[in-house]
Amino acid sequence: MQSIRPRSSRSALFVIAAVTGFFIAVGSILAILVTIAVRDMTEAATTIDDTRASHAAAAAVEALRSRLRATVRDNAVWDDAYKAIGSEGGKDWAYENWGKTSEDYPLYDIAVVLAPDRTVLSAYKKGQEFDPVGYFGEALFGLAAKAGEAGQDTVSAFAAAADETALLGAGSIQPYDEKPASPQAFSTLILAKILTAEAVAEIDETFDLGDLRLVSSPASARLSTPLPGMDGRAVSFLEWPSRDPGSRIYQEVRTYLFAAALILVGFFIAIVVIGVLSARDFKRSAQRAHQKAIHDPLSSLLNRAGFLEKLEERLARDAEMDLYLLDLDGFKEVNDAWGHAVGDELIKLVAARVEGLLPSGALFARLGGDEFAVAVGKGADGALSESILKNLAMPFAIGGRTIEIGVSIGLVTTEAAVTDTLEFLRRADMALYRAKENGRGQAVRYEADLDLEREYRSRLEEELRLAIASENIHLAYQPLVDAATGELKGVEALARWTTERGPVSPEVFIPIAERAGLIDDLGMGVLSAAIDNIGRWGDIAVSVNVSPVQLKNPNFAADVTALLSTKSFDPARLTLEITEGVLMSSPEQSKRSIASLKAIGVKFALDDFGCGYASIGALREFGFDRMKIDRSLVMAIDNERGAKVLAATISLANALNIPVTAEGVETPAQAKVLKLSGCDQLQGYLVGRPMAAVDIEEKFIVTAA
Repeated sequence: MQSIRPRSSRSALFVIAAVTGFFIAVGSILAILVTIAVRDMTEAATTIDDTRASHAAAAAVEALRSRLRATVRDNAVWDDAYKAIGSEGGKDWAYENWGKTSEDYPLYDIAVVLAPDRTVLSAYKKGQEFDPVGYFGEALFGLAAKAGEAGQDTVSAFAAAADETALLGAGSIQPYDEKPASPQAFSTLILAKILTAEAVAEIDETFDLGDLRLVSSPASARLSTPLPGMDGRAVSFLEWPSRDPGSRIYQEVRTYLFAAALILVGFFIAIVVIGVLSARDFKRSAQRAHQKAIHDPLSSLLNRAGFLEKLEERLARDAEMDLYLLDLDGFKEVNDAWGHAVGDELIKLVAARVEGLLPSGALFARLGGDEFAVAVGKGADGALSESILKNLAMPFAIGGRTIEIGVSIGLVTTEAAVTDTLEFLRRADMALYRAKENGRGQAVRYEADLDLEREYRSRLEEELRLAIASENIHLAYQPLVDAATGELKGVEALARWTTERGPVSPEVFIPIAERAGLIDDLGMGVLSAAIDNIGRWGDIAVSVNVSPVQLKNPNFAADVTALLSTKSFDPARLTLEITEGVLMSSPEQSKRSIASLKAIGVKFALDDFGCGYASIGALREFGFDRMKIDRSLVMAIDNERGAKVLAATISLANALNIPVTAEGVETPAQAKVLKLSGCDQLQGYLVGRPMAAVDIEEKFIVTAA
C-alpha cells in the first residue's frame, strides 16, 4: 500500500506544472511563429520587389532592343533608300538621312551603311564620320551577316566598343514591296545606341529601378540583368541595388514588435509566478485536505485511510508492532434505543476513554462505525487488552442515561512476522471475528489456526457451491403432530449436507451460504425438493425455514409464487418459518415479502420464540400465523419458574389468537404440560426425529391411510 498524500499531491503539482508549462509552450510557439512570420514577410517583400525590378530591367532591355530594331526596319525597308544607296550619290544620301541625324537623334547615335561586299559606304557617330571597324571590330560584320539572313526582319545585339557599350540594330536595305533579282546584293544599315550615363539614367527613371548602372561584371550584393552580345554571352550588365522593402517594413513595425515581445515576456513571468503561487497554495491546501481526509470528523481520530498510512510508515522503520482491533458490543442496540445522537456521543466518550489508556506514540483510529484500531510497540498486549476490556465495561453517562456496553478485541503481534499493512489488519480482523464468535467481551490473539480455519471455510464454501449446483443437498423431515390426538399435521423440511468427510451441520453451512451469496439458491432448492416429496401426501402441510437474507431479496416473494404455480402446489399447505432476526435486520422489505405471500395463502411462523427480543407489537405488525416456542422454554418447565414463563408465553399467543407449536418435546410429561397450557402442535424427539421422506410415509402416511 502506498501513502495517499504524496501521490495525490504529486499528481496535482504535476497538473499545475503541466498547465504552466503548457501556457509557456503555447506562448513560446506563438512568439516563434510571429518571429518566423515577420521574417518571412520581410524576406517575401524583398524577394517580390527584387523579382519585379529584375523583370522591369529585362523588360527595359528588351524594349530598348525592340525600339532600335523597329527604327532600323523603318529606315532599311524603304524603296527610296534602296534606290538611293544603289546610285552614285548613295553616300551623300546616307549622310543626309542617317549620318547627319545621328548627331542629336534620341533613337541612335551611330549610323553605318555597309555595301553588299561589306565595305563601309557611310559611317557617322554623333554626326561625325568615324571608323566603325576599328570601333566595333568583327562584331559589325557578324551582325551584318545575320541581318542578311533575316529578310525584312532586323536583328540586334550589344557590343563593347572602346570603353563604351552600344546596342546595335541591323537590317538589309531593300524595297518594301518589290523583290530584287539578287537579294544577296543588299547593302546593310546598322544603327547603334551608345549606353551613356544619360541613357542608363533614362532607363532607370522610366522603369523605376533606382541607381541603375552599367558595369562590366555585377556585384554579388546587387541586382543585375545581362546585355547579351552576338554569341549570347553578356557583354556588360545593368546593375542596381535592392530596395529591400522588407527591412524598411521591419524598421517601421520594430517598435510594435518590441513592445509585443515585452508584453509576452511579462505574460511568461506572470504565468510562472501564478504557477508557483498556485503550487504553493495547493500544497498548503493539500496538506490541510490530507489532514482532514485521514481523520474521523466525529472522534478526531485517524480514519481507516490515515491509520493504514501511518501504520505503513511505522512498520517501515519499526517492525515490532502490536495491532488491536476493537469492536463495541451492544452499540447497535444503543443506536436503536436512544438514537444516533446518543450513539455519536458514546463514540466520543469511548475514544477519549481508550486514548487515556494508550502509551505515548500509539496509533489510535476509528475505522468506521463502532470499530477502532490501536497500534503500539510490542510488549503491552496482555495488560493493554485487559485494561481496555475493563474500562469499556464500566458504564457511560450520557444525557442523564446510564449506558453499558462492552468490547471485543482482536490482537495480532509481530510474532507473526507481518510487515504488509493490509495483511496485518486482516489477521487482527480474523482474531476479532473469533472473539465475537466466542461470546464477545474478550480479547483473542491471532494464531495460525485461524488461517487454517479460514481456508477450511473457503474450501467448504466451494464444495457447498458445487453441491447446490448438482442438487446434492438432501432433505430430512421432522413430524408436526396434533397435541391432543397425535395425528400428523405437517412436517418441517430440514436441509442436510454430507461431504466425503462426513455430515456438515446446518449451523455451519447455512451461515456459509448466507455469506457467500448462495442462500437464495439453497433456499429455493430446498423448497422445490420439499414440494416434490410431499405433493402426494394429501393435505399434509410443510414448513420450510427461511433465512433473513432471503427475505431481504426483493424477488423472493415472486420466486416463491412462481415455484408454487409451476408445481401446482396449494400455497395454503406451505408455512415459511422465520426467526426474530428478520424483525430487526430488514423489517420493511420483510414486511413487503410476507404480505405478498400471505395474499396467495402462504402462512408464516415465528420460529424460536422466547430466546430473543420479539415484542408483542412486532407479532401483531407482521401478522404471524403460528408461533413456535423455543426448546429452551420447553426444557425449563421442570422448575416452577420455567413453567410459569412457558404458560405466560402460550397465554400471550392465545390472546393474540396465534396457534402455538412447541419445539424440542422429548418426554410425555413435557407433552402433557404443553397440551394443558394451550399448545396445539408438538415437535421433537418424542414425536419423531428428522427422517427421510420414505420413513415419514411408512410411519405416518400409510398408518393414517
